[in-house]
Amino acid sequence: MKIRTRKLLGTVALLLLAASWSLMGMAVAQTPWLAKSGVLQAIFYVVAGMGWVLPAMPIVSWMSRPDAS
Repeated sequence: MKIRTRKLLGTVALLLLAASWSLMGMAVAQTPWLAKSGVLQAIFYVVAGMGWVLPAMPIVSWMSRPDAS
């Protein structure tokens, strides 16, 4: 697969990942046990804000792989 195609598919995958991650984060943030505690909210938002990076890393490395000779 050419790098152009990988970048297109990877971009779509990253957009879908970001959209689904944010929607899941918003759903979890509305739970009563989390809404009552400021400390838990702070921890949750740090984890939710940085957590999407781990699943995105393999996508980005796959996108940037050079073409096969």
